[in-house]
Amino acid sequence: MSKLSQRKTLFIVALLAVVFVSNSDVFAQDKIVVLVRHAEKMDASADPELSAVGKERAERLVKRAGKYRPKEIYSTDFKRTRDTVLPLANRRRVPVQTYDARKPQELADKIMRSKIKRVLVVGHSNTIPGLANLIAKKEVFKNLDDAEYSVIWVIRIKKGKFNKIELIDY
Repeated sequence: MSKLSQRKTLFIVALLAVVFVSNSDVFAQDKIVVLVRHAEKMDASADPELSAVGKERAERLVKRAGKYRPKEIYSTDFKRTRDTVLPLANRRRVPVQTYDARKPQELADKIMRSKIKRVLVVGHSNTIPGLANLIAKKEVFKNLDDAEYSVIWVIRIKKGKFNKIELIDY
C-alpha cells in the first residue's frame, strides 16, 4: 500500500471516528421536553381561535413553562396551538416551528437527535399524550378528555435515556 493510500485510509478512519463520536454525544444528552395541549378554544369549528379563558391560560404558560427556557418551540398548524405558545415564544424570542401531528415519531426523533436541550411542544388532546409515550418509550398516558386543558408534561432525559415525567398544572 502506498503512503498516499495509507494517508487516505487514515483520514477516512479519523473522519468516521469524529462523526461517530459527535453523533453519540447528541444521543447521550440531557434534555427537558415540555409538552402541552393548546388552551381553551372559542368553539368546535375546524380552526377556532382561543377563547378569553384560553388567552389567559396562554399567558400563564409563559410563567409555568417559561422557567424551562425552551430554545425550540413546536406547534401544529392551527390557530389555537400557535396562539397558546405565541406569548411564550415572543418572550423567549424563539420562533414557533410547525410540525405534523400525524407524524409523532418524526417529531420525537427530531427532538432526540437535536443538539437543543430544552424543547416545548404544543399539540392536541389526542396527540400530546401519545408524544409523551413515544419520548418516554412507555405506554402510560391516554388521550385527554375534551375539557382538560391544564396539564403540562415535563419529560427529563438523562444521557439520552428517559429519566422521569413530571405533570404540572397551569
